[in-house]
Amino acid sequence: MSNHTVSMETIVALAKNRGFVFPGSEMYGGMANSWDYGPLGVELKNNIKRLWWKMFVEERLDMVGLDAALIMSPKVWEASGHLSAGFADPLIECKSCHERIRVDHFLESKGKSWKEEEANLKAVPEAEKDAFVQALFGGCPHCGQKGTFAMPRQFNLMFKTYVGPAEDAASIAYLRPETAQAMFVDFPQILNTSRKRVPFGVAQIGKAFRNEITPGNFIFRQREFEQMEIEYFIHPSIWQEAFEMWLKEMYRFIASCGIDLSRTSNLEVPDLERAHYSKRTVDVEFEYPFGRKELYGLAYRTDFDLSNHAKASGKDIVYTDPITNEKYVPHVVEPSFGVDRTLLAALVSAYDEEKVKDAEGGEDVRVVLRFPAALAPIKIAVLPLSKKDALSSVARPLAERLAKQWRVDYDETQSIGKRYRRQDEIGTPFCVTVDFDSLNDQAVTVRDRDTMKQVRVPLAELEAYVANKLK
Repeated sequence: MSNHTVSMETIVALAKNRGFVFPGSEMYGGMANSWDYGPLGVELKNNIKRLWWKMFVEERLDMVGLDAALIMSPKVWEASGHLSAGFADPLIECKSCHERIRVDHFLESKGKSWKEEEANLKAVPEAEKDAFVQALFGGCPHCGQKGTFAMPRQFNLMFKTYVGPAEDAASIAYLRPETAQAMFVDFPQILNTSRKRVPFGVAQIGKAFRNEITPGNFIFRQREFEQMEIEYFIHPSIWQEAFEMWLKEMYRFIASCGIDLSRTSNLEVPDLERAHYSKRTVDVEFEYPFGRKELYGLAYRTDFDLSNHAKASGKDIVYTDPITNEKYVPHVVEPSFGVDRTLLAALVSAYDEEKVKDAEGGEDVRVVLRFPAALAPIKIAVLPLSKKDALSSVARPLAERLAKQWRVDYDETQSIGKRYRRQDEIGTPFCVTVDFDSLNDQAVTVRDRDTMKQVRVPLAELEAYVANKLK
């Protein structure tokens, strides 16, 4: 974790130049707000998901996993409320340039609340509504014209597609906007096959899709993103206890990812701002370079989802307690984690710059990503001192040996100093240097990323040494 303040421009440039995140479709001029995870980005992303799965599924006896389909029956989204106004963003359009703007974000930048202004708009006489809207929004940011906004309307975020050869009403389907609903729909089967008792949870990691009006801020808000979600099924009497437990667990994960806790805070979401299914929501916010925004969300969904699916499907989703024989529809506490936002917060928290001595005795700036070992995309870099066959014949088999346990990078070009700097900049915890002494003493030099200290370690003891350090 670093105390260094970093700009978004620096993070975006590093992400592209070092292979964490690339602009999507760049060969064809790019596609707005489309991002691809490069060789290091996919490793970092996978490490985040592995850590999450280990902490919340493998290490807990009250959790099971699920991997559900991206496309579900449209009836699922009708029952869940996603096809109604409950899953829509307010939109205004400029009649002059046809720029579309998300209302709540636009007013938030002016220190106003759309929910409050929406209530005011409803109270205004019909003949005065247009004048109210123009005065509220002012000029269009894109063209500068005033008095040209159409009335705000709701814009549904669901991506529509078709299943089968015919593109008609009968074949309409949707890409899922969240991973949660499959966990509710599959609840009876999961309960029957896993033989779990309430309270227990279902966890899922997967892609979700939302046709966002204003995606942006790099990978913070995307139309295609990845979620790590848990639906924790409980007796309604313990929802507050479960809520607080999961809030603490979310912070335990934040700390494990090396995310700077001093940049986090909790936002108690007010009634008018909560999702249609939630009785209480806490957003865990993070101070990104572009401002304080949501990192994770924790919601008490009551029995909204299970009861709605039971009603819409005609299926019984009542749980019977095997000890008390009490029958009830379980309530749900939902901790929701974004993979992409975790990665961005981890990058921001890990980024550091420090002044060091260069080879000539002057000052140089060392850029280093201080990832926790569990997140580091590359765990060990094997670096022969020079590109000589005598050294390569030892270094390459060593790299192949280590790669059976950890993600390893092998690099034999440029000076050893430049290679160290590159590994610092991508967050590699340890560099192992094979030099000419290694041919005689059967030992290598191990360099620590954070301290830059170097120790000599016998080849026969290298795996044990690294394993102990990576703990």
